[in-house]
Amino acid sequence: MAKVFLVLATIADLALAALLMGVSGFLFGSGPESSHAGAIAGAGYVLALIACLAAPVAGFMLNRRGKTGVGIAAAWLPVAGALSALMVPAPY
Repeated sequence: MAKVFLVLATIADLALAALLMGVSGFLFGSGPESSHAGAIAGAGYVLALIACLAAPVAGFMLNRRGKTGVGIAAAWLPVAGALSALMVPAPY
């Protein structure tokens, strides 16, 4: 049952990484619809993308070492972070 949750977390994390790559032009592009984000936002963006790709790997490694609960929590952490970021109100 733990492998099912880890596979679902992997699918969700890869979908989140694809979404982050898809909207990167709206954050860092040079067009008129870009928000022209700064260096700190860029660093946070890269860290979020790395976390989306590394979290499932860490989850499977922790599961293999017998720490199933921690592995599942680690694999779902980027998705939980994205959902909590959606609860932050817009600054306008």
